[in-house]
Amino acid sequence: MSLLHCPVKFMEMNNSISGINKLQEQTETSLREISYWTWSELLVALKRWQDLLTVESSSGVIQRCLDSLAGRLALATEASPCPSTSSQDSSGFRFSCDTKSTESLKTSLSRATWWFDDLLILSPFLVEMVVKSMVAQKLDHVIISRFLFYYQKSKFFAATPHERRKIIETVIETLYTLDGSSVSCKSLFWILRFSMTMNINKSTRNKLESMIGSRLDQSTLDNLLVPSAYGANYLYDVNLVLRLLKAFFRGGISRLSALPLKKVASLMDLYIAEVAPDPCLKPSKFQALAMALPDSARDSHDELYGAMDMYLQVHAGLSEEEKLKICCALNYEKLSADVCIHLAQNMNFPAKTVVQLLIYQQYQLKSLLHCTNNCRAYTDRFCTSTEVRSKGKKDEANGQVVLYDGKLDVSSDCGEFRAQLQGMQWRVMELEKACRKMQTQMAKVVKSRVSRHGHPRSLPRICS
Repeated sequence: MSLLHCPVKFMEMNNSISGINKLQEQTETSLREISYWTWSELLVALKRWQDLLTVESSSGVIQRCLDSLAGRLALATEASPCPSTSSQDSSGFRFSCDTKSTESLKTSLSRATWWFDDLLILSPFLVEMVVKSMVAQKLDHVIISRFLFYYQKSKFFAATPHERRKIIETVIETLYTLDGSSVSCKSLFWILRFSMTMNINKSTRNKLESMIGSRLDQSTLDNLLVPSAYGANYLYDVNLVLRLLKAFFRGGISRLSALPLKKVASLMDLYIAEVAPDPCLKPSKFQALAMALPDSARDSHDELYGAMDMYLQVHAGLSEEEKLKICCALNYEKLSADVCIHLAQNMNFPAKTVVQLLIYQQYQLKSLLHCTNNCRAYTDRFCTSTEVRSKGKKDEANGQVVLYDGKLDVSSDCGEFRAQLQGMQWRVMELEKACRKMQTQMAKVVKSRVSRHGHPRSLPRICS
């Protein structure tokens, strides 16, 4: 009887036809009783509606049926709740070593997902509608996301190319409406690799990349190593990673805490080192990767220097200008002493970069020497002053007025300052040694380049 309601509305029957009023009343009565239908009756009705009629023509009826389905699932979940989880890869899905706990968890998950196979009869359009009803009924978003991935896996391989694209687009669009914590980064990369084999619309692709980018700190190097599109001559899809980084920083750096930023920086250092040996990777793309993160994201630039060294070795034919653009991403202050020495004698790097490094080291040395001299003068004045005050205390002790009544360990305070001063002096000596070594190596580099190119470059005087 319920199926007659759609033809009546679709054919726009009117009251002039005999018996129509009674037929409409009967169909309306049947639809009001949807809440009393069995689960199987709901599924059968949905299957017939979507097979016999266009979904648009009967969307109101179907919506009532889907709402009833979602309501029953919500009640079933409340009666037998699934273990709380934040994502598909969270600890809630990691089975305990205890056999009873494992079996109990498996049983709970089975109770929460029993309906997955039943809803495979639905078209992508109806899946999108029923998920909206589930969200309105406050069904667990983790369970909903699990169903969407299950639906995609189950329907994908038997579908035509057009149907596959529709399924992928529906799954992505629907996942985008769920809580971000309900979908793991690993699962999103999995569906990304599927979507790259078909021409999904740009809006849907942007939503998928936005979801991945927002949790980029949860991804791994293997996730990022996505092969480039068919026909491209470079190995990995660098443009994809740059778009994911852009999505990660959407909203501004200020909203990001330090930990996710550091994780992404470490991940990018690994990725840049992995793509650096690619002989087809353009300098502009490598430069974009190297400069994609703010300076505050990295505590050290040693890993970035190593990736640059590898890239410049493979791309030895780059011009000085191209090399300089790449080296602009380096922060000399965040290079270790060993890396600085290596850079000073590295023939792969442009001479101007080495000179800039030496000038920076000279500035650092002068600043440290100036600070050391100030500390030495202050320590001498402090020790002299405290000795005078200590003597004054003893002289005044026999009189009526006491100028100082505190405890001052002169030898301890002066000793602490002198220890700090000695430490700074030792650091200065180490810097002087490093500067002399780098100056020697730089002189060799310049001499070698002069012999080849015939244009000497003057060096700043580093150490006296």
